[in-house]
Amino acid sequence: MKQKYWIALSSIEQISSNFIRTLYEYFGDIERVFNCSKKDTDGINIEINSKMFDEFLRLRDKIDLDKTYEEVERREINVITFDDERYPKMLKEIHNPPAVLYYKGNLLSCNLDRTVAFVGSRKASSNGKDSVRKIISDFKNTDICIVSGLAEGIDASAHRSAIENNLKTIGVIASGFDFKYPSSNKDLYEKLENGCGAVVTEYYPTFEPIKFRFPQRNRIVTGLSFGTVVGEAALKSGALISANLTLEQGRELMCIPGAINNKNTEGVYKLLKNGATMVTSGEDILNALNWEVKQVANKDIEITTIPAEYKSLIDIISIEPKSFDELQGLTNFNTEELLKTLTLMEVEGFIEQTDGDRYKRV
Repeated sequence: MKQKYWIALSSIEQISSNFIRTLYEYFGDIERVFNCSKKDTDGINIEINSKMFDEFLRLRDKIDLDKTYEEVERREINVITFDDERYPKMLKEIHNPPAVLYYKGNLLSCNLDRTVAFVGSRKASSNGKDSVRKIISDFKNTDICIVSGLAEGIDASAHRSAIENNLKTIGVIASGFDFKYPSSNKDLYEKLENGCGAVVTEYYPTFEPIKFRFPQRNRIVTGLSFGTVVGEAALKSGALISANLTLEQGRELMCIPGAINNKNTEGVYKLLKNGATMVTSGEDILNALNWEVKQVANKDIEITTIPAEYKSLIDIISIEPKSFDELQGLTNFNTEELLKTLTLMEVEGFIEQTDGDRYKRV
């Protein structure tokens, strides 16, 4: 089974995907790569220096071929290798595609011909996260697939909104499957692995989420996607790395405008000034990518479905969140009545708390 050789080679932490693919493209067979010797490349002009190749041979000779395969199988991890016909075609087109894709969930159930990436700040504002949710909700019940990096902030909002709107979503992580990072997103890992899409990585299960792997991960997020939407991004951020990768890969770069007094929108406005497409709705994304999908009716709660006792509060917080004290000052509720009403409204899904003690309309 050829897959064993790909897995074994990808288990060498010091060897990059690019190195493995370079040898594969020269030999044309991954088994020959695994069994090659120094003399097999003598006089061959490939992008590998002698010292690097010697290190590769030394590390390769320590590999237990069957054990590395069994470790992946034991963890119930699925594998797609670079020579597999199922390998995502968009990803194969980028400069440095991963040699191996490890995944949990059902990657093949995701429509890889309708993929959009959402990236942005881990410390995103409520407005930024709300904007992502609003835009993704425009795609409700379509076959569009949302791709992101399973980080906090914009990433998590994108994945959660996709799930809420019956969309498939792919989370690309910067470690092997022995780690779930950040721990706050464990529930998202479980949802993606159990029917909502897939969690994907190029890293062998034991590889840790080391800092340099996060920007490497970004090329897969953008590489899987026809376009990338930047939610919030500071002038120096991983989201701007993703934006540059999007342009290098020849994909559509889009940005969501935000409050101009937010540090996390400075990078967004820089990208917009340099020609990125501005998006404020799902339709903007469809137009930018020249896609046609079945649209659904606006999912906002109709005013007639809101109980009369909630209507005054809904009207007040429809534009921006309000604190408990602000709501009390703007209504005739006493403290006990307001607390009871807000609790019921939250339980019934009309409102939710944000930024501590502030309430906003869902």
